[in-house]
Amino acid sequence: MTTITYVEAHGQAVTVDVADGWSLMQGAVANGVEGILGECGGSCACATCHCYVDEARIGELPPPANNELDMLEDAAAPRRSNSRLACQVKVHSAMAGLIVHLPDRQQ
Repeated sequence: MTTITYVEAHGQAVTVDVADGWSLMQGAVANGVEGILGECGGSCACATCHCYVDEARIGELPPPANNELDMLEDAAAPRRSNSRLACQVKVHSAMAGLIVHLPDRQQ
């Protein structure tokens, strides 16, 4: 398990333990974090799990694949340099303490 903090759009921080190998989206949905819909179930087909990874740690993550970059173009909230689809980021122990900010809308 790896501790991840999600900061919901209204500012509430929710810290949860996420199973290693799960995606950031799975961790949020399983723990009732508001602001990640994950309508496609994690197949990188809807952009409803758009999130902003802590800028200080974005470089620790593998870069997004082209299909993720394409989907981020369709995200409801503005895309930023630290935007990711939470379904495409797999959690592992080196990510302990990662902070993920959620946008004000997903659709």
